[in-house]
Amino acid sequence: MKDNEKVKQKAQRLELEGKRFLINGISYYEIKRGLLAANAVPQLKKFELLCKNYGLILLDTQNIFDTASEIYANLKQRGEPIEDADILIASTVLCNDFILVSHDGHFDRIKNLKKEDWLS
Repeated sequence: MKDNEKVKQKAQRLELEGKRFLINGISYYEIKRGLLAANAVPQLKKFELLCKNYGLILLDTQNIFDTASEIYANLKQRGEPIEDADILIASTVLCNDFILVSHDGHFDRIKNLKKEDWLS
């Protein structure tokens, strides 16, 4: 998203391998609202093109919300809560057997979540 060469190269390698990328609907909202609020028109155009090329994955099943509820309860019981938006992102990844690409360490608190950090 921030023209990081390491991320670009990783994405290009995976695309050549035929891997598919999707942007979580929650992430789409978080990014787009920030770009709009900052009036970042050039970045917004790049982001919209990226989304058009990759596509979105949405919160579209009860299973995603059931899994999110279980994640929330587990984290709360352990005293390690995270934002609801991130729980919904993680739940979507788990329910679809995807790999989450994120630099945010708090996702490590969620059991069985497949995660890659392309910045490390």
